[in-house]
Amino acid sequence: MSNIKSAYKKKEKFDFFFYINSLFLLMKPRVMSLVIFTCLVGLIIAPGNIDLYRNFVSLILVAIGAGASGMLNMWYDSDIDAIMSRTCLRPIPSGKLKRQEALFYGIALSAFSVSFLHYFANFLSAALLAFTIFFYVFIYTIWLKRKTPQNIVIGGAAGAFPPVIGWTISTNTIGIEPIILFLIIFLWTPSHFWALSLYKNEDYKKAKIPMLSVVSGEEVTKKNILFYSIILWPFTLAPYFLNFASYSNFVFVVIFGFFYIFLSFKLLITKTKSASNKIARNIFIYSIFYLFFIFSTILIDNYFFI
Repeated sequence: MSNIKSAYKKKEKFDFFFYINSLFLLMKPRVMSLVIFTCLVGLIIAPGNIDLYRNFVSLILVAIGAGASGMLNMWYDSDIDAIMSRTCLRPIPSGKLKRQEALFYGIALSAFSVSFLHYFANFLSAALLAFTIFFYVFIYTIWLKRKTPQNIVIGGAAGAFPPVIGWTISTNTIGIEPIILFLIIFLWTPSHFWALSLYKNEDYKKAKIPMLSVVSGEEVTKKNILFYSIILWPFTLAPYFLNFASYSNFVFVVIFGFFYIFLSFKLLITKTKSASNKIARNIFIYSIFYLFFIFSTILIDNYFFI
């Protein structure tokens, strides 16, 4: 009898941690990590007194808000997530969680993160976090994603707000620095996701999501990737000219920005499908590191040197 009870307790413990892990995956942890990092950069470069405890709690609350919006996104998109190979193993289509659970936790954590950010930081930060969640869920997920090939262009604004929120946590104001960081992420997003859509085009077709590659074709998508990689470049140089990044950051963004444009141009002139898909995948992966190192050098400059 004791062995049976022991086995039952182990199973119960396993199920609990399995459930918690499924909830965590529902929050899109990779997106959350990017949110925390870019929010931290906005917080570090901002002028003002450093309150480690308040800032740490505020960052966690912003991460929870981002996770809540991810939950609501997966709640609404569970039907198309089940169709696409890239998303079919997410917690809801794989049967680990129910849709109503994602809706409940998404709403509860949204309210929790916004209200407590107001308490620990200020009203402006809380209002921006609330608007970010609203924008991602209602403007991007519910309205734009299934209706227009410009979904990721306009919807990308939601992912660009964290550094602005970080700045407001420290200053309770908005300055030119966080606006530049916002624009860098905003202009980076289309080329990043359109590269993904090129080599996952069949997925988007099956799910009937009107990505640019589905609606306008491969050639137009490639041209737009190149266009956005070019217009992104001067904005990545702006932190140096506005004196919140050092010469090391300037050298980095010149070199790596040029290589990003080179990859995008190479994609445009490549005609074979298999080669195009390979380059598109490389652009998608490289773009993640590109954005990370842009923000990393700004963070290092401001924390150690400026």
